[in-house]
Amino acid sequence: MLYPLKFLPLYKNKVWGGNKIQTMGFDYSPLPNCGEMWVLSAVPGSESIVADGFLQENTLNEILEIYMGDLVGERNYERFGDEFPLLLKIIDANDRLSIQVHPDDQLARQRGMENGKTEMWYVMQADTDAQIIDGFQLPTTAESYQQHLQNGTLQDILHVENPVAGDVFFIPGGRVHAIGKGLLLAEIQQSSDCTYRIYDYNRTGDDGRPRQLHTREALSAIDFGAVHDGKSHYTYQVNTTTQLVQCPYFTTNLIAFDKPIRKDFSGLESFVAYLCVDGLMAIKSMDTIVPFHAGECVLIPAIADTVELFCEGMAKVLEIYIDPNHLPDDGQTHKYDRDWIAEFVDDSRML
Repeated sequence: MLYPLKFLPLYKNKVWGGNKIQTMGFDYSPLPNCGEMWVLSAVPGSESIVADGFLQENTLNEILEIYMGDLVGERNYERFGDEFPLLLKIIDANDRLSIQVHPDDQLARQRGMENGKTEMWYVMQADTDAQIIDGFQLPTTAESYQQHLQNGTLQDILHVENPVAGDVFFIPGGRVHAIGKGLLLAEIQQSSDCTYRIYDYNRTGDDGRPRQLHTREALSAIDFGAVHDGKSHYTYQVNTTTQLVQCPYFTTNLIAFDKPIRKDFSGLESFVAYLCVDGLMAIKSMDTIVPFHAGECVLIPAIADTVELFCEGMAKVLEIYIDPNHLPDDGQTHKYDRDWIAEFVDDSRML
């Protein structure tokens, strides 16, 4: 019998990573920093492992193979098969991340990958001078972009935001973007680790060499349109559910609450992931109670009809699922062909 699943975090050391995740109660020693903490992942080689219960030590992929639609929802399983469709992270940027772009679904499949990478960010903490790059200031052309890239003036044509805690940014595949120094945020994305790095401030990696760029691969992935306001604006009320983002790849809601809340998912036909972004809380579903805190995630199987949320003081949690009524209308009904094109896969899966 399935139950609410809590997973062990996966820690990723990055050249730009910081130590804010440690202050949230996580121990990633012996790593010198933790730039990314993957809280829910089925990416091969970085698969989330169940923390407790009779499924303890099983990976998310193994559980999906056994429970199929009971875990993710019948229509979601029909579409994605044994590929869990989302990747959830906490990112701590102690330095600027590279300026980069992700492919959309169409381009990713042309290059032998199963899907593109559309994502969103929920800002948990932001230093006063923190910045986010999302898109271009004005519509541009591939020729103009390449000229700025060659001249070292790419940043002059990019759109820059000054985020504060609680801000939400939706980053569709194709949008040039970068997370700036001094940001702690939650990232919800399609299950893909494909990133095309465009510019990295001439930074070197752990081996002392300049980090690899993906100039050619990125060019055909970029949306050259302008972005004037990249924030997803919303207003929330305590003890209610507020939608932050709804797209074909995921729906994300915010629940800020200081008293118990009961949710009915009997008609949803999807798993629901709860990612705590502030405070202490517990979740009850399928006769099981699971406590968790900021930075931790609990996965509720699709066969669960109800969920009850409890908190100590005020808490904030992201509620994430895939609505099968809002899937992309692209004719795909199952997981994609796994015939990889090595030229694009081998050198592009890095951040």
